[in-house]
Amino acid sequence: MRRRHAIPDNDDSVIDLTPMLDVVFIMLIFFIVTASFVKESGIEVDRPHAQTAVKSVRGNILIGIAADNQIWVQNRVIDVRAVRANIERLHADNPQGSVIIQADKGSRTGTLVEVMDQVRLAGVENVSIAAEKRP
Repeated sequence: MRRRHAIPDNDDSVIDLTPMLDVVFIMLIFFIVTASFVKESGIEVDRPHAQTAVKSVRGNILIGIAADNQIWVQNRVIDVRAVRANIERLHADNPQGSVIIQADKGSRTGTLVEVMDQVRLAGVENVSIAAEKRP
């Protein structure tokens, strides 16, 4: 007896992966666009503790002052005389951005004041000092 609707055994069916790859690339683009990138000053500082410390979400320009009074901006050491020019350039890229100074507990207060002065001379009025919230 012969079968009329038999399925041939040598079926060369191919799965088209193009739609799946399109979805994967769209998801990749979505995650890249929505990712938040953390900006750092370039050094790890031991911040002083304060009971009134508040978490800032919009600090765009970070300046680090190490325990040995080195000033760090965008992962490089700069002189206090170069702070103004660097902040002017970074503030021109993001005029609504604020400046957060991360000063180590062991750094001199004079260095902090000089850096704050240079930031204000650069035209930025929104300047904050980073501190750890006291437990």
